[in-house]
Amino acid sequence: MKYNNTWDLESVFKGGTNSKEVQTKITSVKEDIVFYANQLKAWDSDPDNDASTLQEILKQQEVIGKGLGQVGTFINMWHDAFTDDEYASVVKGQVMELGSEIQQLSTIFTKKLVAISDDNWNKLLQNDVLKEISFSLDEIREQGKRLLSEDEEKLIAKLNKDGIAAWSNLYSTVVSTMTVPFTDKDGKTTDLSVGQAMNKMYADPEAEVRTELFENWEKTWSTNGPIFAEVLNHLAGYRLTLQDAHGREGHLEEPLEYNRMTEETLTAMWSAVDAKKQTFINYLEQKADLFGMDQLGWQDVDAPVAVGATKPTRFTYDEACDFVIDHFASFGPKLTDFTKHALENRWVEAEDRSNKRPGGYCTSLPEFKESRIFMTFTGSPSDTSTLAHELGHAFHSHVMKDLPRLNRGYAMNVAETASTFAETIIADATVKNATSDEEKISLLANKLEGATAMFLNIRARFLFEDSFYTERAKGIVSEKRLNELMVDAQQEAFGNSLSSYHPHFWAAKLHFFIDRVPFYNFPYTFGYLFSLGIYAEYLKHPEGFEEKYIALLRDTGSMKVENLAKKHLNVDVTKEDFWAAGIELVGKDVEEFVELTNKLQK
Repeated sequence: MKYNNTWDLESVFKGGTNSKEVQTKITSVKEDIVFYANQLKAWDSDPDNDASTLQEILKQQEVIGKGLGQVGTFINMWHDAFTDDEYASVVKGQVMELGSEIQQLSTIFTKKLVAISDDNWNKLLQNDVLKEISFSLDEIREQGKRLLSEDEEKLIAKLNKDGIAAWSNLYSTVVSTMTVPFTDKDGKTTDLSVGQAMNKMYADPEAEVRTELFENWEKTWSTNGPIFAEVLNHLAGYRLTLQDAHGREGHLEEPLEYNRMTEETLTAMWSAVDAKKQTFINYLEQKADLFGMDQLGWQDVDAPVAVGATKPTRFTYDEACDFVIDHFASFGPKLTDFTKHALENRWVEAEDRSNKRPGGYCTSLPEFKESRIFMTFTGSPSDTSTLAHELGHAFHSHVMKDLPRLNRGYAMNVAETASTFAETIIADATVKNATSDEEKISLLANKLEGATAMFLNIRARFLFEDSFYTERAKGIVSEKRLNELMVDAQQEAFGNSLSSYHPHFWAAKLHFFIDRVPFYNFPYTFGYLFSLGIYAEYLKHPEGFEEKYIALLRDTGSMKVENLAKKHLNVDVTKEDFWAAGIELVGKDVEEFVELTNKLQK
């Protein structure tokens, strides 16, 4: 089937960023905010009254969240797809202003919840409607106890748009102007966007091409290194200042709270990864041997593997879409029907062109109760896996769309569960569809890219970020020192198994510069391993599993991860053995890869 590989943005707001429809929506949200502010002023937070007032306030919060989310998502989508649109930044500024107002009003709302006595709070939650969302209400109330005075929190909210959010936007703006030169074998030099350069650097089958691009890539990020060091330092400094003011103990407390998990769980996960990492270092060493190298360089870790006469598997976008649909069908009809609808209705922006930002994501259009996916499709199996990954995110939101708003707010670590589960279905399918040992080797290598990223690359990101925040608490960290911390983290995570490292990876990785969530990286490894546990259960009992899976996804916004795992998988995620079992499952792919490549090399 033919699929359009660009978004249908006109179906959201006609006329682009500088349109009357966009401004009409912004005006409407402003009016909704005024109404909400008046509601809060009138609310005396007396639980002896019926719960109807609180319910009406929550309804108005949803109206505002949908409206602001709709226009904010649209502007971000447009700017990411067309980085040369200058007016998008103007509208982003308008959205940030409204977001700042909402943040201030959210503080007032939270403080009113905190002011209610425990006895009266428990009475209030006897209401059937409020009881259903009691987990989230309790969470808001408990976190609210950290807040400063209303005036202080209002000032923080006002400063946010010209503080942490502004620094994050500055990073994106600088990156959108950057290009990386590449000279082909005919001597023609082309300036690639950072997204194009990244895709080619990691996916090109020619080692010389990867090496040239990596050298140019590192130089390009180094040129802007002082700017990015300034941005990263101020993002972290802003966070640390607020964490201290809110009485948090250590820089990990906030991300752990955000991800609804304990430090015990995080420690168990990383301990299991460290204990099992040699398996994946063995894989990298075997891959280096196939390439005729003593050791892989940083740019070679994700390079495609082709042995014998086999060429790397390639997909057209249409073929990738059909492949994903066909193999989702082996899991369940609801995931399949949803995927067909998303692809046929242009929910995906996948075109490979120069004026796009790098990376991929899934985002929400809350007024439509729909998702949209951003990526750049270049034809590799990895791109096909990315498509499946983002569709998994979208399906997660889809199965929760009828729940109360507060019960739809799942954390990032469990958000990565559905995406990785979907990706695993496709990765397994590509390997099983191999028609020869040579092709299977190539596809196993592609599948193991994800594992090495989760267990080695993201481990390095965590080690870097942990060290950086520790040093940043004492003062500004220089660009040179950031490079040293990054290389130290990469060498530790990869066991000194590479011939070269990426000193400016801290600058090149968007995740370090996202303002909303600190420590954006470890939830990926959590979600990956957690999804493997779910996938293992599916393989044992495939009949009717889709409904059990959906039930788990629907609970992700209304309980802590330890309770979620216990309820739906009957496992204890604070114990290292749970995580080790998932890693061992992937280790079987390494064993098969080594066995097949050794057989072919004899």
